[in-house]
Amino acid sequence: MGRAELIRDGGAAARSDDLFRSEPFLGAEGATHTLRLSAGDFVAAVPLIVREIEGSDRLDATSPYGYPGGRISGDAPPPAASEIDWTGTGLVSVFARERVLGRAWAAGAAEPSELQLHDASKARAVRPRLAEQIRANERAGWEVRVMPAPDADTAARDAFAAAYEQTMVRTRAADRYFFEREYLEALLSFGSSWLLLAERSGEPGAAAIAARSDGVLHYFLGGTADAALEASPFKNVVSAMLDLADELELPLNLGGGMTPGDGLERFKRGFANATVPFRTHEIVCDREEYERLSAAREAGGFFPAYRALSASRRT
Repeated sequence: MGRAELIRDGGAAARSDDLFRSEPFLGAEGATHTLRLSAGDFVAAVPLIVREIEGSDRLDATSPYGYPGGRISGDAPPPAASEIDWTGTGLVSVFARERVLGRAWAAGAAEPSELQLHDASKARAVRPRLAEQIRANERAGWEVRVMPAPDADTAARDAFAAAYEQTMVRTRAADRYFFEREYLEALLSFGSSWLLLAERSGEPGAAAIAARSDGVLHYFLGGTADAALEASPFKNVVSAMLDLADELELPLNLGGGMTPGDGLERFKRGFANATVPFRTHEIVCDREEYERLSAAREAGGFFPAYRALSASRRT
């Protein structure tokens, strides 16, 4: 039987040099605790955001956004959630996102969707139509600057923030996707992150942040400025991300869509030459309390069921 312990430390015990467990990112996401799991010589430290459950004196938790997984040590295999004693944590449930590649911190992860991947060790598989549009933009004068994000100047940071916000407004994104500038600056301060900016005649048109985490280069956030929609130079930004991944000899995680098979996923699929599962953990730590809180809720497939009316998730 494994043991779970909840440590109120802002995720400090789970930190590493990877983006999704870095101090700037965990601080921006508001991580509150580390979940420490032990089973034999297997130990995992998982960053979590612990929350009060409305109408209850109990707690639940979710991982920060992205693919944080956990810091793992030991040679033993990870335990399944059902093999862990959760009583000391006081948690009713945990929803947590896994790292993209590598060891999971608990066995039996769900795989609700796919992530689109560019494997730098394989030939590119960019769709011919996208490749021609990229070349047409290059002939029209669009160029992509790739710069270490911490070194990006204020004008480049402003251009990224504007393109991202305009994209969220156009797509009528949920409030959760509208980040404060401080959040974006935390990402841009991470040492292994890059800002990619498409420009023509000095005018910005599209931008993205890419960052390294757990041996993978991740496309994290990006968007296209309203004024550049006709040319759609974000395709050139993605192409430059593929170049960066090849240079770093890392797989590039392009992510998935808002829902499986939607337009965003189809766009990313046009650049991918592989897929990997998006892995999550949906753990009920206290079955009796979970069922009491979830009674009479119509949750569909949402987890945890008792938050189905107010919560949303991102991939």
